[in-house]
Amino acid sequence: MTVHEVTLNLLRSLGMTTLFGNPGSTELPLLSNLPADFRYILGLQEAVVVGMADGYAQATGRAAFVNLHSAAGLGNALGNIYTAFENQTPLVITAGQQSRALQPHYPYLYAPNAAEFPRPWVKWSCEPARGEDVPAALERAWHIAMQRPCGPTFVSIPMDDWKAPASPRPVRVAAFDYAPDPAGLARIADALNRSERPVFVVGPAVDRDDMWAATVALAERTRAAVWASPVSPRASFPEEHPLFAGFLPPAPGPLADILDQHDFVLVLGAPVFTYHVPGEVHTDSTRLHLITDDQAAAARAPVAVTVLSSMRLALPALLELTLPVDRIHPAARPQPPLPRSGDPIAAELVMATLRRALPDNGVILEEAPSHRKAMRDYLPIRQRGGFHDGASGGLGFAMPAAVGMALAEIGRPIVCLIGDGSAMYSIQALWTAAQRGARVTFLVLNNQSYAVMKALAAVLKTPNPAGVELPGLDFVTIARGMGCPADRVAQSADLEAALTRALAAEGPFLLEIAVDPSFEIPYGLAGE
Repeated sequence: MTVHEVTLNLLRSLGMTTLFGNPGSTELPLLSNLPADFRYILGLQEAVVVGMADGYAQATGRAAFVNLHSAAGLGNALGNIYTAFENQTPLVITAGQQSRALQPHYPYLYAPNAAEFPRPWVKWSCEPARGEDVPAALERAWHIAMQRPCGPTFVSIPMDDWKAPASPRPVRVAAFDYAPDPAGLARIADALNRSERPVFVVGPAVDRDDMWAATVALAERTRAAVWASPVSPRASFPEEHPLFAGFLPPAPGPLADILDQHDFVLVLGAPVFTYHVPGEVHTDSTRLHLITDDQAAAARAPVAVTVLSSMRLALPALLELTLPVDRIHPAARPQPPLPRSGDPIAAELVMATLRRALPDNGVILEEAPSHRKAMRDYLPIRQRGGFHDGASGGLGFAMPAAVGMALAEIGRPIVCLIGDGSAMYSIQALWTAAQRGARVTFLVLNNQSYAVMKALAAVLKTPNPAGVELPGLDFVTIARGMGCPADRVAQSADLEAALTRALAAEGPFLLEIAVDPSFEIPYGLAGE
């Protein structure tokens, strides 16, 4: 058997028969005569390819396979590789390499030190020493990608390796959960049982492990307030639940002011803590407790007790150790005022209208930082897996990730909620969506600027920033040029009907919404 034949069998055994890629000459030997049970998803730019694979992997819970073109394609993809690393998304990323016979001559498309290129934003990378070692390297990459915390791995493959002889790979059974230390969990439970004003901070690992129900049960039993961790890329608690208190700000001062009102803080599946703006960090670490599956986050966390575990095993065990108590019920989260009607269309009105139109099981992929406060106030997430964002803070994730999620066929309506500036980072995803008939509703909130930069400039007291205006973008024309149906709405009286039509489309549909160009301070930073 050849490396090519052994690799295809390996990919079948690992459930990676959907390949995301943008081909070049060094990848042609892999892609030649792909069997009928394989599916090649073409993206028109490498960052789009990685973003689609990220969304697909998050939807399926399994590592996705990515094929990039040598060093240039890998370089184009690095922004979304970084996002996948921060998202803790399992990916097996490959890139072609020039043939081994030519490498001493530094040929065209050669990548010297190829394995170093994507570091540190992959968990592991290599270029196998011999052609016959390629399948073993890919299998190792899959295992490492799937180990907690999950993340991308990378294998560089010289193009002549695919024809080299190789031995079949036996199927290996692997388990990727790990259980909490009983003594550490007992210490957390004891402190929780003795507390008077407990609070939980929930992060993305709760959602990844499908632990919404256990977290709700734990909060209801202990009457703990529940906050979302700062800039969490996932929702991990029903946001209309009476115990949900809101979203912790990524600012040290305001965050500490909130947590200092509690005598016990338990962080579940999130870092302690992610900040965005400077400030003095002064939260009392003796009250902080952490359960996480991320060893690096555990190592740097200033907490009293840390327990390393998957949420899937830790939360049910903690629930058994806690006692129902008669604590004072936390105050309910204040309700926002009714959104302003009229023109120009307010972002708050868009979110409130979308909330009415979207079923409870709808999935939001968001990349509209200018309007995040409006989304959190008027578009509560109600079910597990209902919200995804890029954890890196970089742009270019949401649009291709929405396409990848739709290709996973999860049976839920998918909405990509994106700003005009963000949309231009990975706009090529519309072509793949159209070609594949991916059922995604793209809502482009066009305020003709990088409005979040104006708002942050106000927070950081850096007035009149350059390069923040975006006039002249016509997303309807762009979308239709890529084969994606599109429309535009500019009057609030037409908004609900336009949203209803967009959500009802059988395939991809882009709705450009002209929103109020005025900006607001990003959520949680106004007090800093």
